[in-house]
Amino acid sequence: MKYHFSLFITILFCFSVWGCKAEVPANPDTSSTDKLAKGADISWLPQMEASGYKFYNDLGVQEDCFKILKDHGINSIRLRTWVNPSDDPASGHCSKDETVAMAIRAQKSGMRIMIDFHYSDSWADPSKQVKPSAWANLNFEQLKQALYDYTFEVMTALKTAGITPEWVQVGNEITGGMLLPEGSTDNWPQLAQLINKGYDAVKAVSSTTKVILHIDQGNNNARSRWWFDAAKANGVKYDVIGLSYYPYWLPGNPDYTLSVNDLGNNLKDMVARYGKEVMLVETGGEDTKAQNTYNMLITVLQKVRDVPENKGLGVFYWEPEGARSWSHYALSAWGSDGKPTLALDAFK
Repeated sequence: MKYHFSLFITILFCFSVWGCKAEVPANPDTSSTDKLAKGADISWLPQMEASGYKFYNDLGVQEDCFKILKDHGINSIRLRTWVNPSDDPASGHCSKDETVAMAIRAQKSGMRIMIDFHYSDSWADPSKQVKPSAWANLNFEQLKQALYDYTFEVMTALKTAGITPEWVQVGNEITGGMLLPEGSTDNWPQLAQLINKGYDAVKAVSSTTKVILHIDQGNNNARSRWWFDAAKANGVKYDVIGLSYYPYWLPGNPDYTLSVNDLGNNLKDMVARYGKEVMLVETGGEDTKAQNTYNMLITVLQKVRDVPENKGLGVFYWEPEGARSWSHYALSAWGSDGKPTLALDAFK
């Protein structure tokens, strides 16, 4: 997400649920003391490269995607991993081996690394949390062990390759649970056991890696409180609260200015209520509205910086390189010319 636009930033006003104005900060803190993770999930990249897609920098010169991202301020990479994925060009790949190979590239590029376990053979999100086909007929005790063993296996493969992920997600957007039906939020005691198995497997390989629990609608305080209150009540183990924030997917497709203050207040509330660090592990805006997406990112980055005690860890754009011409996805930060849009400049 990035479309080139002028140096000054228009101040936008709107009413939020808390009734305050949303402003685009003119001078975000980009000093050397800024430790924010400015990240991108680029799990589509191997498929894009295999299909022959070419990436170009701002000057129109063909370059490696990692180099282009780094030149735009991206310092962290998020990679999803699926259990037994297909070879479908858009909804496949992301196997353990491919994830390790991508993590090696990320580390060689000087990037911090996040691994996102979907615990599925394909996409997992609030609308679908399908068990891997190989786990479909396991009983609950076997399912817990399979989750532990798979997590341990991937983490060990990364360690063998010299990779220590800074963060690991146990599940992807698990607002309704994961590995359904056993791990549904309708049965929190079982969901807690599954999450804790993943946590234990991560820590068994890398005690320093921070475990993230990830839900959607980061602007929705009631939803966040409901979920993390239940996690606390059921003894769930984790280190970081991970949230998605996509104004585009909210009812009515509202402009970000109508929800971004709710996001900022929710981030602060999560820290105060649970004593955890927080991070936006997914965000994005429309590729055809690059300036608006740039403005959103500048604002969101500042909201994370404003979290007290430096407990706002970072912001990750989901598939900025996933150009619509290849992916048919509307929220990338790449143009039809093969170059990043203005939106990506927000991370500089």
